[in-house]
Amino acid sequence: MKLFQSFNLNYLLIIFLTFSATWYFISNDNNKLVAASEKSISSVVTISSTNNQTYSPNKNGMGSGVIFSEDGYIVTNLHILSGNNIDVKLNNGKNYSASIIGIDKNADIAVLKISTDDLLVPINFADSDNLKVGDKVLAIGNPYGIGTSVSSGIISATGRDYGNPYLQLIQTDAAINPGNSGGALINENGNLIGINSKIFSKTGAYQGIGFAIPSNLVVQISTQLIRYGEVRSLWIGNFRVAKVMYRQDNKIIEGLKIVEMENVGPLYENGIRTNDIIIKINDETSNWNNLISSLRFATLGEELELNILTTSNKILNLKFETKN
Repeated sequence: MKLFQSFNLNYLLIIFLTFSATWYFISNDNNKLVAASEKSISSVVTISSTNNQTYSPNKNGMGSGVIFSEDGYIVTNLHILSGNNIDVKLNNGKNYSASIIGIDKNADIAVLKISTDDLLVPINFADSDNLKVGDKVLAIGNPYGIGTSVSSGIISATGRDYGNPYLQLIQTDAAINPGNSGGALINENGNLIGINSKIFSKTGAYQGIGFAIPSNLVVQISTQLIRYGEVRSLWIGNFRVAKVMYRQDNKIIEGLKIVEMENVGPLYENGIRTNDIIIKINDETSNWNNLISSLRFATLGEELELNILTTSNKILNLKFETKN
């Protein structure tokens, strides 16, 4: 009998400890997400615009944005701007007129500027290269204009090609609805990992698949827009490429074959022709994403190095420099 009672007590103790540990981790996890939300919510703004000068087919002119710096720069999606009369509402309820500093149509990013003596709270940026599928995230924005809201989810995938291969979008199941565009996707530490950009939906509303532009790309683009008013790209000619697999030293290697080319530009002037293959880009793998990012985000004075296998089986090493 004593043995039976002892067994019951031990069993109950195990249940109690298991329940306590589970409750602790759930409670601790919830507290962490609450802290992350509180840390970042003041850095997310509501943006509205009127249709004097059309930048996009968006007629509502309503969305969200993220405070990029203390001196009033704000990052958002270009597609939410229906015109150049733009109003920014901070989380504290104050409204300001904003001017457009620069836009990048390809990335769907716009940088705005407001003037204020108030202390702005810029978002903290995380390194989006370190994201993992399954990481917990929060989406912050103003869905349907009802007010700043927070939804939770996980990273469903990274490197998504959804109509724009060079963006390498983050996919999430955190609820993103119309009005959330331009808002923040943050990690459980309250740091920005992406700008909410679009959804996959047959109804126009949330269906569990949303996309965000990775934070590293947001920083690259926004910095250039603030500095130059545009994203400065490196032009080496007008050409079209296709992915191919070629053999070199008994290995099958990925490359980019030039399938169409105009007779102008640095590539042509250096003897490159149709059917030549780009086999290395800055000594890295030759693929579409590397090529596009290298061309679009080359800073002033930076060199682009291409190794190209010609149809005559020669390898040319070419260098191109970004200039004013």
